[in-house]
Amino acid sequence: MITKVSHVSLFVLDQDKAFDFYVNKLGFKVHTDQTMDNGFRWLTVTAPEQPGLEIALLAPLAPGAMGYDEETRNAFRVLLEKGALGAGVLYTPDCRAAYRELKAKGVQFKGEPKEQFYGTEAIITDGTGNWFSMTQPKEH
Repeated sequence: MITKVSHVSLFVLDQDKAFDFYVNKLGFKVHTDQTMDNGFRWLTVTAPEQPGLEIALLAPLAPGAMGYDEETRNAFRVLLEKGALGAGVLYTPDCRAAYRELKAKGVQFKGEPKEQFYGTEAIITDGTGNWFSMTQPKEH
């Protein structure tokens, strides 16, 4: 029986840039940062209040990475450069305060926080091909 999700993957253009964004800007914690014998870097981070869910920041563009052929790596490159992968939701108890704090750290947003039917939301980009809804849910 499956009882939980332990890892999710985000594909990124540059693991060093992703490390800086998720750790130094968002405040995530590094769980694992190891280079394997074949040169593949296994980099995982966790949200401060969710240490049981590791986010693997995977770089699929390096030759031989994860066994992808050149055509597949090129497809990843196109999608990541267009910011077409990695959509998700990042929870915050105060979207407007988080927006100001992260903007001051150089985090890029697609716009200012807006009221939506589900709460206050700002769209954030990680600079490595992914975007997220940073959301403060409405109280019920």
